[in-house]
Amino acid sequence: VRWHKILAAQGWVAPAWPVEYGGPGWSAVQRHIWEEECASAGTPPILPFGVNMVAPVIMAFGNEEQKRHFLPRILSCEDWWCQGYSEPGAGSDLASLKTTAVREGDHYIVNGQKTWTTLAQHADMIFCLVRTDSGVRKQEGISFLLIDMHAPGITVRPIIMLDEDHEVNEVFFDNVRVPVANLIGQENKGWTYAKYLLGHERTGIAAVGRSKRELGFLKQLAREQTKNGKPLLDDPLFAAKVATVEIELMALEMTVLRVLAQAHKAPGPEASLLKVRGTDIQQTLSELMVEAAGPMAMLFDPAYLEGETEHSAFGEDDIAPLAAHYFNFRKTSIYGGSNEIQRNIITQMILGL
Repeated sequence: VRWHKILAAQGWVAPAWPVEYGGPGWSAVQRHIWEEECASAGTPPILPFGVNMVAPVIMAFGNEEQKRHFLPRILSCEDWWCQGYSEPGAGSDLASLKTTAVREGDHYIVNGQKTWTTLAQHADMIFCLVRTDSGVRKQEGISFLLIDMHAPGITVRPIIMLDEDHEVNEVFFDNVRVPVANLIGQENKGWTYAKYLLGHERTGIAAVGRSKRELGFLKQLAREQTKNGKPLLDDPLFAAKVATVEIELMALEMTVLRVLAQAHKAPGPEASLLKVRGTDIQQTLSELMVEAAGPMAMLFDPAYLEGETEHSAFGEDDIAPLAAHYFNFRKTSIYGGSNEIQRNIITQMILGL
């Protein structure tokens, strides 16, 4: 949040936003350069749910009052957002969601459950997909609501991850009253808005800049670690693995640049392609870093990882997070629509299968 506010004071926190909404009005290439430089410097990531996800939906489909109210609060981080999409039984098959919103006068009454809701324990607002009509095809009865997380009837229950971190949650709605004024666009058109948002999310998931930084760390680690008295990076088998992922990352970056050159077009199958390749590379890098670190990678120092101390008790500050990082990144091929679903989308949109 502190980094968000530092950037907001300079007008840089929302590089994709047009000037009229408080952004810098940068081109797609300028945004790419900015994101690359931030990743290279190891800056904290900007919380994506407000700036990069719900804000574009509000700009594209919200009314003027919604833009005036929500967008400045997103820029200033006055409102911390989370995403209410996945449910038990409705993850990658998101249109099967069952959370309902029944209109009563000037409010919707929301009941149901969301799961895997990232950082909901801190959130002030949640953008939520709800079912407003169960008598039509499942994609046609969904609406897009903005819900105050402090409203009566909302319960947040933590889900502890493999790396022992509290990152995601279950969110329960029990007769939660939501003003009709918080409906984005038209009732029952939420699936259109959700696909628009997911296109933005999947493009960002590629995270080329972060992967390039991790590749540099991997190479440095492999130079320092030894095998049979020689640097690990001199081992032909390990060097081949590093070279392969580096080539894949270079190809991904070229694909991102091609997509940026067509930034005026609506998100297409490219978004799914970037999501699949980006997360595959992220997982490979996490595996290779653990392999390079060897037994030291299994040292787990919760106090260091949670920021309670500046140095690992094991004296290996660079290696201390690697096991947790590896376990945490098993999720990347699942969230944002699993890679299996993304491959289906690619075959449908490109091959017509």
